[in-house]
Amino acid sequence: MRVLLLFLIAVGAPAQDLTAQIDPYFGAYLNQKRFSGSILVARDGKVLASKGYGMANLEHRAPNTPKTKYRLGSITKQFAAMAILQQEERGRLKVEDPICKFLPECPAAWQPLTIHHLLTHTSGIPNMTSFPEYRKEWMLPSRPPRTMLKFRDKPLEFEPGSRFRYSNSGYVLLAMILEKASGESWENYLRKNIFDPLGMSDSGHDTHEAILADRATGYWLENGQWANSAYHDMSIPIGGGDLYSTVEDMYKWDQALYTEKLVSKRTLEKQFTPFKDGYAYGWMVGRQFNRARIFHGGGINGFTTQIHRYPDDRAVVIVLSNFMSSPTGPIARDLAAMMFGEKYEIPGERKEVQVDPGILGACVGKYEMRPGLILTVTREGDRLMAQLTGQPKFEIFPESETKFFLKVVEAQITFHREPDGKVDRLTLHQGGSDVPARRTE
Repeated sequence: MRVLLLFLIAVGAPAQDLTAQIDPYFGAYLNQKRFSGSILVARDGKVLASKGYGMANLEHRAPNTPKTKYRLGSITKQFAAMAILQQEERGRLKVEDPICKFLPECPAAWQPLTIHHLLTHTSGIPNMTSFPEYRKEWMLPSRPPRTMLKFRDKPLEFEPGSRFRYSNSGYVLLAMILEKASGESWENYLRKNIFDPLGMSDSGHDTHEAILADRATGYWLENGQWANSAYHDMSIPIGGGDLYSTVEDMYKWDQALYTEKLVSKRTLEKQFTPFKDGYAYGWMVGRQFNRARIFHGGGINGFTTQIHRYPDDRAVVIVLSNFMSSPTGPIARDLAAMMFGEKYEIPGERKEVQVDPGILGACVGKYEMRPGLILTVTREGDRLMAQLTGQPKFEIFPESETKFFLKVVEAQITFHREPDGKVDRLTLHQGGSDVPARRTE
């Protein structure tokens, strides 16, 4: 039985009709209460669509607009990388420099590490946001020097430069290096050297105390219902996830990256050159729709974000959401599809079905996504639960005997069954990616 209805659309409409395609698309998401946020689509220096959907604040019934301010999450990293490269151009550091040249009380294990390793997530320093205690401490103020103490004495996960493994810890250290090299605080440096020169007056380091006009409230799912997200002190992710912005300001940022307003063309090419697994300096680099794509996403309590740039087409898609379960990755992909005349799907609502308890039991096990990252599937009565290393446990809901979905985030899991009914692998579908994993027992 088909439980997920998708309407497949072939798009070939001219650019001026983009809004006519976008509104029904987001109408479906709004009807299903799966999106709240703002979007901007532009090509060849012309904004094709810039709109807000849903509410910036549900309690005050304040709508989202193109001027709504959202926390960016890990999109912050591209600004950190730009700041480091500016310092390199000014002769205050080199990306080949050892990080211990700039960090106090640097442990012996970090002696081989360079700034390049931090920028490309190839340092081997464990990711602090995956630590079990992180969720217990994310409301406590902690500037980078104090945050560094949480992972300074942990062993490296691999030889520096040999592998890619995403690490928010590395970008906290980059903020410290920037402050040491520039002699300015992280917040002041970005304001004076990036935001002010580009006219990005609606962007900056977020704090709970500041009064920000048009600030969005962040929401997530709690017991299946929208709720205010848990408080997260923004001093903790400085360098890797602390900034806020609007779709309009992010468009100014995108346009500046075609110029030499901030750094030279040669340095821009350096920022966009991938090292391992398609990761460059604060950006992912790859292809989509047979086009070059430079992109990154972000997520932090109550917010999820995407910026996808198509440099050969001078095109960009920006999606900023104040609902943590919004599928901003697939949405960004679909908006690009509309712009380029590719196929996209208007989603129908996912529906839970009843399956035999034996089916649930066959799914139970540990599945290795990559070394050190395990998806553990357990059964609690008639419920199936999934837990990723370092993250909470969430219920997954069957929409067929092999396909399950989560309600707290936009993600699905497909269990692959052998003819005898055994399950030896699964695929996690999230953010437009399909990640396979094999049972480890």
